[in-house]
Amino acid sequence: MESVLKKVEELALLHDRIDPEIVREKNIKLGLRNKDGSGVFVGITSKGQVIGYEKIISGDGVEKLHPIAGKLYYCGYDVEDLVSGKEREKRFGFEETVYLLLTGELPSKGDLKSFSAELGRRRALPEEAKEIILNRPKHDDQMCSLHTIVSAMHLFDKTPNSTDIRDVTRQCIDLIAKFPTIIAYNYQAKMMEKRDRKKLIEPDPDLGAAENFLYMLSGKVPDRFTAELFDTMLIFHAEHGGGNNSTFTTRCVSSSGANTYMAICAGIASLSGHLHGGANEAVVRMINDIKRNLRDWENDEEVKCYLERIIDKKAGDKSGKIYGLGHAVYTLSDPRAVFLEERGEELAKMYGREKEFLLYRKIAETAPGLVNDRKGKVVCINVDFYSGFVYDCIGIPKELFTPIFAMARVSGWAAHRIEEIIQGRIIRPSYVSSLKGMRSYVPLSGRRG
Repeated sequence: MESVLKKVEELALLHDRIDPEIVREKNIKLGLRNKDGSGVFVGITSKGQVIGYEKIISGDGVEKLHPIAGKLYYCGYDVEDLVSGKEREKRFGFEETVYLLLTGELPSKGDLKSFSAELGRRRALPEEAKEIILNRPKHDDQMCSLHTIVSAMHLFDKTPNSTDIRDVTRQCIDLIAKFPTIIAYNYQAKMMEKRDRKKLIEPDPDLGAAENFLYMLSGKVPDRFTAELFDTMLIFHAEHGGGNNSTFTTRCVSSSGANTYMAICAGIASLSGHLHGGANEAVVRMINDIKRNLRDWENDEEVKCYLERIIDKKAGDKSGKIYGLGHAVYTLSDPRAVFLEERGEELAKMYGREKEFLLYRKIAETAPGLVNDRKGKVVCINVDFYSGFVYDCIGIPKELFTPIFAMARVSGWAAHRIEEIIQGRIIRPSYVSSLKGMRSYVPLSGRRG
């Protein structure tokens, strides 16, 4: 078996590597990105808009990207206004955000009340689904578990394969409501010494999504500050335009006519990748490594030198990456990170972690300049840099960082799925062949090796 695997690996490495000359010659948009780093337009959406630069024409007529402060819009509304609005009115805002993404309109007071109640009614899982969760192996990865259970939810749908917009809308709302319950139960099942269905905490339909999830994890209704902060985190992660990897994946699968469960599972699969959903966990690992290796966290020069060693692949995980830094669109700032830095400072004071937060801030102030000096790229701290610290402060285990991302982003996936089905055209880009030419078939008896 080993010899077969080795042979396949060697041949794959031989034939699948990309010749940079072909990429340049054919003007291939690897990663669906233009030469200047901007994304290739492959679709149109009314859901999310991510802005981090503007295109300007220079004096010699060349179009260039000009970095600007980052902005994020949901259906044309600035996400910062959505957050500040719900804070002023002293209420939760995630349900309002979900309604906005699905419909394109802000709900009236009555519509919001009805929609929130509907989500509350749909949170509970069928008893058979609980049994599937409890029978999963304890070592199972939390994102893989989420994928499994969401896939299994088609078993409890009378018309699982329907792409009628009414059925799809119902399925999407049902999954948005059930994601927190599935994620909480998956984690509880993992932590139980002896698995017992009676130990699973039933969702409370009278609580909002943020409060309910934290309640299901601990068995206690969280304090208002924590619940509102978690609610804001859900809003920030709910949507990020059609081009982010998991949303684009959901749209691709939806465009084929696949059912809602398969399409949403595709989004989960994409988000499980360490280049997409696992970045905040990587930040926490990086910070812990820095703390272990620095004599004085408060020494600016020592922090800078260690970051340089990380970039040079001499420290950390030797990848050369400073995690939580840089973004495909944002350049000068990520509006979500700006908010979380402020809340992170408050949490640091509340939980006696000021020194640790100061290290985060030093890295945030130093790292962008180092990357700019070394690589000539304008980069900023992104939402993942502070989100792990915030989650840790409010008692959320690291294994749930990415599932919580999915818990919020499923609303965006659902909105894009509905939009993709309404637009109704299968996504089918083209690939250029890397081969030099066609080859003649050789009979088996005449092949070497």
